[in-house]
Amino acid sequence: MRILVTGAGGYIGTVLVPKLLAEGHTVTGLDLFYYGADRLPPATGLYRIMGDIRDEGRVADLLRDGRFDAVVHLAAISNDPSSELDPDLTRSVNLVASRHLMEASHAHGVGRFLFASSASVYGIKDTPNVTEEHSLDPITLYARYKAECEGILNGLVDESFCGVSVRSATVCGLSPRLRLDLTINILTHFALTRGAIRVFGGDQMRPNIHVEDIADFYVHALSLDADVVRGRAFNISRENSSVMGLAEMVRAEIGPDVKIGIVETDDHRSYSLSADLARRELGFSPRRELQYACTQLRDAYATGRVPDPESDVYRNVELMKTRPFGPVEWTEL
Repeated sequence: MRILVTGAGGYIGTVLVPKLLAEGHTVTGLDLFYYGADRLPPATGLYRIMGDIRDEGRVADLLRDGRFDAVVHLAAISNDPSSELDPDLTRSVNLVASRHLMEASHAHGVGRFLFASSASVYGIKDTPNVTEEHSLDPITLYARYKAECEGILNGLVDESFCGVSVRSATVCGLSPRLRLDLTINILTHFALTRGAIRVFGGDQMRPNIHVEDIADFYVHALSLDADVVRGRAFNISRENSSVMGLAEMVRAEIGPDVKIGIVETDDHRSYSLSADLARRELGFSPRRELQYACTQLRDAYATGRVPDPESDVYRNVELMKTRPFGPVEWTEL
């Protein structure tokens, strides 16, 4: 297939694109490459475009000329803290540009549109396992725009346009565009560099999934019959664990001398996700245990593949505070 991947230079995109190429697809990767174009190196079958999805005219031209069979929309101001930094920027990217991308994809004959939503669209639920049948009650700006975009996408679905929303758990593990501001990665980083982990509260439940597994799901979803997934949303998660449980997992993998300190907090929000629907109806089960993320990072640090782990480039909020997030000249790299 001819596939457009937005956010191709990001944390998930740089893992997903090589998988799509390995399947024989032709991929156009659209990204600001805010974190560096070298995270997604040239490859046969890959066309890299440095561009801003907020440029509606260029996006429409790309969709018209590219004759894409599918779009995987990953581009976004990612996670709650990043989204709160500049609400106007977040709205322009996560809602306005996403709406236009969906509408233009529909208008220009894209057959399948996979949207990177988030498990955060559910808000806080008392039930121990939140399923796709539960209501969407987002409580943050990031989650609200994800939920609104799901509604926009569903409103465009018809016999020729198959929209699918992917409600991912928190992602972890090693990526060419590494992030060290995600729960398991943060805990592992502190265990490796300071020999100590701080846990705020600890009883809060969190769903997590390895970045390789969420990328595998996108590949899998592209191969399924449209009638099976059209207009639907799927939770994708490996397992739920308390934050303290994650800290103890990290210590078990990194070393028994790692200290765990508990800090009191007023934030006891818990999120527990059921991914049974994707397993039961789509035949998809994540294959990688969460411990694998810890051992990956440990080995990457030890072999110098993360040369400066304290750098802001691994942390979205810190980098966005110091580097302008602006439009770029559209360029094919």
